[in-house]
Amino acid sequence: MQLTIRELTADDLPAAWQLGRLTFGSDPQPPPQPAAAPAGRTSYGALDPAGTLVGKAVDLHDEQWWTGRAVPAADVAGVAIAPEARGTGIARALLRALLRGAHERGAAVSTLFATTSGPYRALGWDVTGHLRTLDLPTTALPRHRPAPHLVVRAGTPADLPATVDLYRRVAAHRNGLLTRTHPRFAAGDELPYDGLTLVEHDGTLVGYAGWNRGRGYGPDAVLTVEDALATTADAARALIGVLASWHSVTPTVRLTPLTGDAISAHLPLERASEHERDTWMHRPVDIVRAVEARGWPAHVRGQVTFSLTDELADWNTGTWQLTVADGQAQLRRSSSDTDLHLTVRGFARLYTATATARTLAEAGLLQHRTPDPGALDLLAAGPPAQALDSF
Repeated sequence: MQLTIRELTADDLPAAWQLGRLTFGSDPQPPPQPAAAPAGRTSYGALDPAGTLVGKAVDLHDEQWWTGRAVPAADVAGVAIAPEARGTGIARALLRALLRGAHERGAAVSTLFATTSGPYRALGWDVTGHLRTLDLPTTALPRHRPAPHLVVRAGTPADLPATVDLYRRVAAHRNGLLTRTHPRFAAGDELPYDGLTLVEHDGTLVGYAGWNRGRGYGPDAVLTVEDALATTADAARALIGVLASWHSVTPTVRLTPLTGDAISAHLPLERASEHERDTWMHRPVDIVRAVEARGWPAHVRGQVTFSLTDELADWNTGTWQLTVADGQAQLRRSSSDTDLHLTVRGFARLYTATATARTLAEAGLLQHRTPDPGALDLLAAGPPAQALDSF
């Protein structure tokens, strides 16, 4: 089938919405038609010879934190193929166009949430983590009282900028978290939740929790915590104490904790059950930008040469020398021979610190002739990447 792959315009939005509705089973009532395509995204469509939209994919112009630096990203959402056209290579054509467009606009990395991993692995993304939403018995939460130096109060829309600043303080030194500067995160004139609980120390926000009450007060009632972050242990304990106070009317607290943060350190995670798990995948858009735009651990120094093959983004293919020193890195093309031959999926796993060179070799994502490929672990320096926002 002869396809036309192009960027979608506002006139294409009704057909794109209908294709997405059929694919993901969303509400059959269409949303209000916008006058223009939403800002901060590029939508790509595949049209058959009759001009019918048979596939779509969206590039979200996000940024991600990587050890203190904001790295431009092409986060992929809304991939949908008409049922009669599945298995014909449309997704490959769409995502090739998306990556090329993202490369031209300066993106470095890409993340997506996958309903099925196989097709995306074939295109260079690989599984790098899971966003886990947990249910905890409210009665199991420690009923901490706030420390005397803290003020706990209800927040208002006027407090939202302070929560944005606190999120930045928590997220910026980690890897993979969104900067939340995309237009879809813009604060409005109202709270995005039913309630916002703030914890302050000397007028400075040190913790917050945004929550939705849900319905009812029987055994099935759930308090859903949409966002909960803290910068001190005392603030975390104070927030958990407020959540615990809901025990008589909401037997379950549902939340998505950030691994290893102040909140998680004080939750009885052994009592948690998994409500939902979303698999997220990663790949480079441009390996040079991906390496040079991010921050690196200041204590890490080294150099390694490797080759990489990327069928979907051929500008990444070649032999490369990686040099890391003083909190930054360079990636330069090399004419040297190398015994380390990396797939693009292997690059993604190392870059996100979710694998080592040896484990990649065992999985067939790294070919080597040396006894120990561990020199390539230089690419995996830093804490493992995490995700906190789905899309």
